[in-house]
Amino acid sequence: MTKLQVRAFLYQLGTFAILFIAGRYIVAQYTGLTGFWIPMTSFIVATLIGPKFQAVKTRDGEKLFMKWIFVKGIKEIG
Repeated sequence: MTKLQVRAFLYQLGTFAILFIAGRYIVAQYTGLTGFWIPMTSFIVATLIGPKFQAVKTRDGEKLFMKWIFVKGIKEIG
C-alpha cells in the first residue's frame, strides 16, 4: 500500500467511526430501538452518509479524491 492509500483508509475509518458513534448516541436517545438494532442502524446510516476516499494514480502522480453525497462531484484532497 502506498502512503496515499493508507491515508485514504485512515480518513475512511475516522469518518466512519465519528459518524457511527454520533449515530449510535442519536439513535439510542431519540428512537425506541433497543438491543442489537441500535448499532445496526448506526452502522447502516454511517455507511450510507459517510464520505468515500480513494487514492488514484493519474498522469500527474497519485492523488487522493473524496466523494460525498452532501458535496456535488468528486473533490481532490491536497
